[in-house]
Amino acid sequence: MKEHDTHVTRAWVLHPDLKGDRDRRDADMALEEAVALAAALPDLEVVGATVVPLRDPQPGTLFGSGKVAELKSVLKEAEAELVLVDGPVTPVQQRNLEKEWGVKLLDRTGLILEIFSDRAATREGVLQVEMAALSYQRTRLVRAWTHLERQRGGLGFVGGPGETQIEADRRAIDDQLVRLRRQLDKVVKTRELHRKARAKVPFPIVALVGYTNAGKSTLFNRLTGAEVLAKDMLFATLDPTMRAVRLPTGLDVILSDTVGFISDLPTELVAAFRATLEEVLAADIICHVRDISHPATEEQAQDVATILRSLGVDRDVPMIEVWNKIDLLDPEEHDGAQARAAREEHIFATSALTGEGLDVLLEAVTEKLQGAAIEEDLRLGFSEGKRRAWLFEKGFVVSEQQDEDGYLLHLRWTVQDRSRFETV
Repeated sequence: MKEHDTHVTRAWVLHPDLKGDRDRRDADMALEEAVALAAALPDLEVVGATVVPLRDPQPGTLFGSGKVAELKSVLKEAEAELVLVDGPVTPVQQRNLEKEWGVKLLDRTGLILEIFSDRAATREGVLQVEMAALSYQRTRLVRAWTHLERQRGGLGFVGGPGETQIEADRRAIDDQLVRLRRQLDKVVKTRELHRKARAKVPFPIVALVGYTNAGKSTLFNRLTGAEVLAKDMLFATLDPTMRAVRLPTGLDVILSDTVGFISDLPTELVAAFRATLEEVLAADIICHVRDISHPATEEQAQDVATILRSLGVDRDVPMIEVWNKIDLLDPEEHDGAQARAAREEHIFATSALTGEGLDVLLEAVTEKLQGAAIEEDLRLGFSEGKRRAWLFEKGFVVSEQQDEDGYLLHLRWTVQDRSRFETV
C-alpha cells in the first residue's frame, strides 16, 4: 500500500517539438511514449496531450508568450493539476510556468525519477533512486522532493517545503548524498558476495534486455512461470529479477529480467542504475528483446545498443535479437520477419504471448551456452582414478580436497565438457 492518499492527479502531457534539433524523433510517436510513461504512475490520469512546435526555446518560459497563454486556457478548461513536459525544463522555466499556469510541472527527468521511485523494490534500487533524485533536486535549488520523507511511493512532486534557505538545502542534500553513498557501498558489497556465491552455481546467466515495454517480463514469465509484474506499462520492471530455470532443452540457466531502456534516458539515471544492470555485465548471453510491431523499433534498438555500450557491456558476450510480438504484425510483415529470422542466425521471430517461435529460440540459446564456462563441485571415489586423471589432464580442476570417502573436486568446465566426462 502507498503511504500517500489515493487522490488521482489530472495531468496534461506536452511534447516540445524542437524544429532545429537534427536528432528529433517523430513528434507523434514521442508524445505517445510520453503519455505511456505518465500512465506508469498509478495515481495519475492523463486528461490530454499536445505536441507543441518550438523553433526558439525561450530562456524564461520555454514557449513563446502566445503559446503560454493559449496553453493556460487549455489547461484551465481541462482542470489539469500537473503538466508533464517531455524534455528538459530549467528551474527558471519551471518556476515561471508553474506560476503562470497555476499547476505543478515535471520535466522528462523528473517524471522518470517519479516512476523509478514508485517501482524500485530492492534496497539498492531505493538508494539509487534517492541519490538520482537528490542530484536532480540539487540542480533545481528549489522544492525538496518528498522522497526524503518516505521510503518509497510515487508522485513526490506533491508538496515540499518551498524555495527558502537554498544554501542550507544544498548542504543538507550534499550530506544526504554522502550518507546514501555509504549505504549504497555496503549494499553493493553485499550484492558482490551474493554474486560470487552464485558464480559457484553451475548455471550460465541469460540476461533479457530491451526497450521498455518490449515484452521482456512476459517472456520471462512464460519461461519461468514466475509472477513477475508484466503489465503493458513502461518501466514495469526496475530491479533485476533472477530465476533458476530448466529450459525445455534440459539446460539449467539463471534467467535475468532487467529494467527497460528508453531514449534520452537522463545520464544521472544511467549512472544510478548501472549497478542494477550488473547482472547484464555478468551474463553469458544477452537476449535483446525487441517489440518488432512498434513503428520505431529500429530507433529503439539503437537506443538499447547505445546504453549497453555506455554500461561497458563486453562485445565478446554473445547477443541475440528476439523479435517479439510478431502476433501483432499483419500476415505479410509476419512472414517477412520469419523469413529474415530464418536467414540470419542471430535473429529469432517470437511471440511471448502465444509462444510462437520460442522453441527455436531456446534451442539456439542452449547451443550457444554449451560453451559457457561454469563452476561446480564433483565427488569421486578412490576407485575412479582414471576419471580423476582425465579431469586433471584437461585442466578442469580448480581445487581438490580428500576425505575418507574419496575426492571432492572444484571444477571449471562447460556443459559439453561435462557430457564428455560422463563417457570416460
